Amino acid sequence: MTDKELPKKYDPQIEEPKLQEFWNKNNINNFDPNDTDRPIYSIDTPPPTVSGKMHMGHAFSYNHFDFIARYKRMRGFNVLMPIGTDDNGLPTQTLIQKIKKVRARDLGRKEFVSLCLKTLEKELRPQYLDDFKRMGMSYNWDVNYSTINPHCQKVSQKSFIELYKAGKEYRAEAPAMHCPKCETAISQVECEDEEIDSFFNDIVFKTEDKELIIATTRPELLPACVAIFYHPDDKRYQHLNGKLAKVPLFDFEVPILEDKRADPEKGTGIVMCCTFGDSTDCEWQKAHKLPIKEAIDKRGKMTSLAGKYDGMKIKEARKAIIDDIKSADLLKNQKSIRHSVNVHERCGTPVEFVHSKQWFIKYLDMKEEMLHWGMEFDWFPKHFRNRYDNWVQGLQWDWCISRQIYFGIPFPVWYCKNCDETILAKEEDLPVDPTVDSAPVDKCPKCGGTEFIGEKDIINTWATSSLTPTIVKELFKGKPVYEELINNPMSLRPQAHDIISFWLFTTVVKSKMHFDMLPWKDCMISGWMLDPNGKKMSKSKGNVIEPQSMIKKYSADSLRYLAGGSKLGDDLNFQEKELVAGKKMINKIWNATKFAIMNLDGFDPNTNADDV
Repeated sequence: MTDKELPKKYDPQIEEPKLQEFWNKNNINNFDPNDTDRPIYSIDTPPPTVSGKMHMGHAFSYNHFDFIARYKRMRGFNVLMPIGTDDNGLPTQTLIQKIKKVRARDLGRKEFVSLCLKTLEKELRPQYLDDFKRMGMSYNWDVNYSTINPHCQKVSQKSFIELYKAGKEYRAEAPAMHCPKCETAISQVECEDEEIDSFFNDIVFKTEDKELIIATTRPELLPACVAIFYHPDDKRYQHLNGKLAKVPLFDFEVPILEDKRADPEKGTGIVMCCTFGDSTDCEWQKAHKLPIKEAIDKRGKMTSLAGKYDGMKIKEARKAIIDDIKSADLLKNQKSIRHSVNVHERCGTPVEFVHSKQWFIKYLDMKEEMLHWGMEFDWFPKHFRNRYDNWVQGLQWDWCISRQIYFGIPFPVWYCKNCDETILAKEEDLPVDPTVDSAPVDKCPKCGGTEFIGEKDIINTWATSSLTPTIVKELFKGKPVYEELINNPMSLRPQAHDIISFWLFTTVVKSKMHFDMLPWKDCMISGWMLDPNGKKMSKSKGNVIEPQSMIKKYSADSLRYLAGGSKLGDDLNFQEKELVAGKKMINKIWNATKFAIMNLDGFDPNTNADDV
C-alpha cells in the first residue's frame, strides 16, 4: 500500500468497519484452545444484560479491559476474552413484557418463555452484539454464551445439585424479602436504601388501666400485630411485662414483652411487632415463638385479616387507617419525617417481608471466611475492598435464590406429592424443566409415593451469573487448554463498582464453595460515566447520552480515547470536548501513517534492524 492509496481525509465511518472486517478475517482476536505453549491470559468479562441498547457505561468501562486484552496479545499471551450476554430472569421478563405489551401471567409460562426466547434470538441479541462490535471490542467472538442457553442452564443446575448435596442449600418456610410489584421473592443483594417522606404516627394502645403511645410509620400493619416490646432496662414499662394491650381499630389483644432489641431512645421506647414489618419483626417472631399473621399479600394488597381494608393497596390502606384512628381519637401526634427504606433495585418498590417457602444458599456461617477471601486477590484500586468488606459485615440473611417468575432457569427439583421429599434431577439429564419433564424416579425414596410435583420457581439470575468463570471454562472441555483453565483462577475480573455486592461477591462465594479456589487473581473496578453535570444517566431524567450517536458523530476510537483518559474506579463526567480532542488525535495518527508510508519505498520488512 502506498500513501496515495490512503484517502486524504480519514473517515471513521468507512475505515473502522474495514479494520473490524480485517481483524475478523485474520482471526486476530481469537483464543486458541489447542495452544498449550503460550501463557493464557483469561478475562472474566461482564455479560451485559440485554436491554435492547448499549449504554454509555459499556462504552466507558468495557473499553478498559479491552485495552488490557490488546496489550496482553501484543505481549504474546493467548488471550481468552469471551463474549456473554445475561438474558435470563426478571430483567429480561420485564423488558419483554414492556416491548411486546404483554403480561407473563396472561400468556402462561410456556407461551411467554417461547416469546422471550424468540425475541432475544431474532430481535435483541443480534443488534446488541453488533453495537459492541461497532465500538471496536476485541472479544473472542467465537467464544460466546447466553445465560439462558442450554449450556448455561446445565452449569447452573449442576451447581444447585452440588451445593444441595454438600448441605449448603435448603428450602424453608420463612419470612423472605418480597417485591409486590415484581411479585417475587428477592435477596438482600437486590435491595438498596432510598430516602422517602413519611409520618411518625403516635397511636394509642390500651391496657386494663393505662394508655400506651406507640410510634409507627406503618399503621397498615396493625392487623398483623402479634406483640409489643420494650427494653428490659426501661423502667417506664417494666411493670407491664406479661400484660395485654388492645390493638386500636381491630379490637384484639397482644402480649407486652421485653427484648433488648427494643430501642428506648426511639419514639416512645415501646414498639409493636407485626408479622412482618421488617427484619427485627422476623427475629422477634422466631425468638419469642409468636404467631404469624399476614396483613399484606404478595401483590402488595391488604388481606382479609385487615377487615374493611381488605383489597386496598398499601398506601391507600395506610391513609384510610390513619383517618379512622383520628376519628376514634386514638392518634395523639403525627410528625413528618424522611427516612431510609429498603427498595427493590430493579423497580424502586419498597420491600415487604412475606412468609413463604423459598430456596436458600447457606452462607451466614461463613462471614469470617468471606472476609479472608476478599484479602486473597488483588484489587485495583485497592480501596474497593472496603466495599466488599462492608457488604459481608452487613449480611443478615442467607442467600434467597428462588424467584416466582416465568422466565429463567428452572430448579432441577421435584417434590413427592405425599411427603414433600425433594427429588433431584440426574446430572446426565441436565438441563431439565420439572414443569415439563418427568421426575427421574418412579417411587419416592422416603415414603414410596408415586406422584411428583415439579418445582415452578426459577433460579435467581445472580445465582447463574456468579458462575461465569465455570461457564466459560466448560466451553473448552475436551480441548488441550481445559485442564489448565479448570484448575486455575482466571487472570482478571473487570466490573463496575455498583455490582461488587452482586456479581463480584457471589462469584467469589460460588467459586470457593465449588472449587475451594478464587475465581480470578486480579479484580479491576471501573466507575460510571455520568452526564456533563455529574448526574447518573437515566431515561426518567432525560439525560441519557447514547454511545451509538457519539460513534456516528465522532468515531468509536474517539469514544475509546475518552475512556482511556479516566482514572480507574472513579466516575467520569461526560465531556463532548474530549471526543473532539480524540477525533483530532486520530487524524494526526492517520496523517503520520501517510507520512511514514511515503518513506517506505523499497523497505523490506524482513530486514534486520541492525543492517538498516
